[in-house]
Amino acid sequence: MKKKLTLAPLVAATYFMVAGGPYGLEELLHQSGYLAAIAILLLVPLLWSLPTALMVGELASALPEEGGYYVWVKRALGPFWGFQEAWLSLCSSVFDMAIYPTLFVLYLGRVWPEVAGSPAALAIGVGVVVTCAGMNLRGARAVGGASEWMAVLLLGPFVVLCALAWLGPAHATSAQPVAHGHAGDFVSGVLIAMWNFMGWDNASTVAGEVDRPHRNYPRAMLATTALVVLTYLIPVAAAPRTGLPPEAWTTGSWVDAGRLIGGAPLALAIAAGGMVCGLGMMDALVMSYSRLPMVMAQQGYLPRIFARQFSSTGAPWVAIIGLSVAWSLALSLGFERLVELDVILYGLALLLEFVALLILRVREPDLRRPFRVPGGMPVAALLGAGPAVLLALTLAHERHDHPDQVRAVVLGLGLALAGPLVYGATSVLRRRVWRR
Repeated sequence: MKKKLTLAPLVAATYFMVAGGPYGLEELLHQSGYLAAIAILLLVPLLWSLPTALMVGELASALPEEGGYYVWVKRALGPFWGFQEAWLSLCSSVFDMAIYPTLFVLYLGRVWPEVAGSPAALAIGVGVVVTCAGMNLRGARAVGGASEWMAVLLLGPFVVLCALAWLGPAHATSAQPVAHGHAGDFVSGVLIAMWNFMGWDNASTVAGEVDRPHRNYPRAMLATTALVVLTYLIPVAAAPRTGLPPEAWTTGSWVDAGRLIGGAPLALAIAAGGMVCGLGMMDALVMSYSRLPMVMAQQGYLPRIFARQFSSTGAPWVAIIGLSVAWSLALSLGFERLVELDVILYGLALLLEFVALLILRVREPDLRRPFRVPGGMPVAALLGAGPAVLLALTLAHERHDHPDQVRAVVLGLGLALAGPLVYGATSVLRRRVWRR
């Protein structure tokens, strides 16, 4: 029998699918300032993360099948909407998965400055994709085990940084902890926080490879929620004592903070942790996204070749390789553009999952639900309100305050609207070609 993911590896893998440590929060500090950043990190989990974690806990424990959210939406709304869910998620993955090799290179550049902006940066990014694809060929259990070790490696330096910040003398800029990088740019900070808090449903796609999913999914969601919030809030709360003003924070500035408060050894450890973050998040998400084309191929919505798996590990090797090629092609896009496109497409897919939760409550009231969102239908209906409001708010903000970047919004919505056309084309191919 293939080894399955138990609770601890599931928590570790989910943590990397969502967070991967405080890396990526630097732009939040720059955009919103210290106090506003803390307020955002308290607000966004309540409106964005907790509702999603509760929804995933109920649906993943009730329908613990490979394909996760694709299966939920298909069962609740039918094949067309199930396909749209998968389409939005896979389009999102193209931009999402290009972010983590970019983070790897950014933190490598803190140790080896010559690599930043050089032609070698793209080659290193592709190397990260290839490495994670190779790690995933060993199966879900191996990915979960690696996630446990990588979580320890990346969080260790932040334990030291926070201890030195709070136990040692405060640095000069700590006397002005409320300064802002861009005064009042609260919504931009929310957009960044949404990206840092999204991905709770990604662990659902490997439900068939999880030990006792009825019990472990709800526990994993709640445990990971607490872990993510703590590993975000504690370092950000310590940031004012490092000596860096908010306007100085950019991606990679945790290294500078570590150098100011702990010297070169701590700076080097944080930079190494940033590379582990990019590698760990990429590794966990390859496992998640690769199950979608596998399940869709098994059901005839994609060519059958994508359903091929290694008999020893269960890894869908054709899907892993095919997606890795697509992810590598997006590596040349800028970090901010990648985040925008990722949030738009992921947010639309997430709203479909909240709809599926309600429809299944109505159509299948007797479905066994080992974990049920408390509060009955009124609470279940309100769960999706927070994510919907945040998504609409950030889209409106990006259009109003960044007119030169509207093309990212147009591209994201254009890809979403292309879903029905792709479904029609695949339906024809399914009847005439793939089932022959």
